[in-house]
Amino acid sequence: MALEHIAAEIRKVLEIKSFSGSLKFDCGADGLIVLADGTASTGDRDTDCTLRLSQENLISLLKGKLNPMMALATGKLKVSGNPAVAMGLAKLLG
Repeated sequence: MALEHIAAEIRKVLEIKSFSGSLKFDCGADGLIVLADGTASTGDRDTDCTLRLSQENLISLLKGKLNPMMALATGKLKVSGNPAVAMGLAKLLG
């Protein structure tokens, strides 16, 4: 699943649920997704928080199959910047 497709799915969710702040999913060589200003895009920009993880783990996280706390503890997910922004993801995923 390409990151542009994932971003499109996130945009659908953002039409009905709000997200405060800005957040970047950095999937390394596979690319990135930025959540900011009520939308999701694959263009890079500075954000309040960055989550570094593989594209596979991003898909699992968004589908609710990867527990964020377990991912942090096992090194599958790394957070930089404001972690409170990352906590706002729970509203989108729930």
